[in-house]
Amino acid sequence: MNRVISVIVNNKAGVLNRITALFLRKGFNIQNLTVGVTDTPGLSRITIVMNDTDASALEQVIKQLYKQIDVLKVTDLTDQPMVARELALIRVNSPVAQRAVITTIIEPFRASIIDVGRDSITIQAVGRTEKIDALIALLRPYGIKELARTGLTALARDVATVTEARRVSENNVISI
Repeated sequence: MNRVISVIVNNKAGVLNRITALFLRKGFNIQNLTVGVTDTPGLSRITIVMNDTDASALEQVIKQLYKQIDVLKVTDLTDQPMVARELALIRVNSPVAQRAVITTIIEPFRASIIDVGRDSITIQAVGRTEKIDALIALLRPYGIKELARTGLTALARDVATVTEARRVSENNVISI
């Protein structure tokens, strides 16, 4: 089972290195990792996706992360309501005659063409990992020249929104 961990850290040189070294020492594989600044100056959010990790290993990772001096908060988002997205940039072979077909393929994915060359186009897609994988599979027969993926980044959903959604869904249940 994939685990998604959100880590708030001080934005200092070497912090990312210490965190990834921790994973290396413990033998845990990082499936993907994203880092970005937060709205609070001096803080960054690291989103880590670990694959095939059981609950005891995850607990060990969280405890080890809290021992790091620049780690301020660790949240396991795996079982929480969350919003998670990935960005992919895909440069595809696209002679002028095929562009209409490719445009038709990417439209249901809400992907967009962000650059056009003589023989290729660059497509931007944002969404869940499964959606990005499906789009790549459909574009592969046309010839993918380059591919860049950000990896998953995630935030927990607002508690009030989750509570309201549950209340509405419970009220819509028809008892027989």
